[in-house]
Amino acid sequence: MGEANDMTVSIRNVSKSFGATPVLRGMSLDVADGELFFLLGPSGCGKTTLLRLLAGFHAPDSGEIWMGGRRVDPVPPHGRNIGMVFQNYALWPHLSVEENVAYGLDVRRVPAREKRDRVHEALAMVRMEALAQRSPNQLSGGQQQRVALARALVVRPDVLLLDEPLSNLDARLRLEMREEIRRLHAAFRITTVYVTHDQKESLALADRMAVLRDGVVEQVGHPREVYRRPRSRFVADFIGDCNWLEGDVVSVDDGWAMVRTALGDMTGAREGLATGSRAWVGFRPEAVQAGRAATNSFRGVLARVNYLGEAEEHVIEAPGIAVRRYVPNPRSAPEAGQGADFHVEPADLLLMARPPGE
Repeated sequence: MGEANDMTVSIRNVSKSFGATPVLRGMSLDVADGELFFLLGPSGCGKTTLLRLLAGFHAPDSGEIWMGGRRVDPVPPHGRNIGMVFQNYALWPHLSVEENVAYGLDVRRVPAREKRDRVHEALAMVRMEALAQRSPNQLSGGQQQRVALARALVVRPDVLLLDEPLSNLDARLRLEMREEIRRLHAAFRITTVYVTHDQKESLALADRMAVLRDGVVEQVGHPREVYRRPRSRFVADFIGDCNWLEGDVVSVDDGWAMVRTALGDMTGAREGLATGSRAWVGFRPEAVQAGRAATNSFRGVLARVNYLGEAEEHVIEAPGIAVRRYVPNPRSAPEAGQGADFHVEPADLLLMARPPGE
């Protein structure tokens, strides 16, 4: 693929509206050179609009977009050297696999011999060289996705943009293509911006991620950081499941806070709380452990068991809350109606200020 220059992507105070509807509101983000960066959020949060601004399909109303030290928001799409993979693959049905991959090189008027070599190279990257003469309608969904990736890579892009590329695939193919994208990115380290609403996809692949909401950035960070230390209830709920309790902070000491809740006093990392303030107390279902402990223990009754294959979901009726608990690799189902003790480690507790009105 050749050596690339530093290709940092910087989005600086970008806003975009369609008619009277604001979609992006003064958004700023930086994507490091060679990074696999995810834009994650619910429908309507602005992630696809931002991707299309990066591609040059839309122009921002205000703000700037920089790539590799060059301002590109005034530059048309063909001047940005972008590779893009669309959600629906956008393959030409009347062209062969080889001709689809070559299309971007034809537009760039690449000489015939170089074009042939680069198409072969791109198809080899995605392990599709044996199907070069087939038409797209003779391919499976996973094979079509590989062709779309090859077409984006053959132009040797400075930045690769992926718009929900796995959403049309079944669960097994998504896992297969997830590994393919991981392999390709590790091999070539192209700066990549990947849009999805799939939390598992982003947690599995991203170097870093940005969670968007209503056109603004809620949180940016490493997947583990965003999952374990979300900065808001919105991020915690979007990036995974969470049990929530209301509470009042009764003490703060050495970076830890104790919050009084319907389950009893719960202790966790302080997270900017002050004595006397109102708080949300959250914990992931997989953080609920059996048995009593010195802190954060409670008693509940197993109300329902939902078998999920690789795990079970236990619904525990406890004071003031129905607690969801995940138990991995279940061998036998416990009986509903049994009372038991449970606890959550302080390091697994999420404490957040509870604004007035919530």
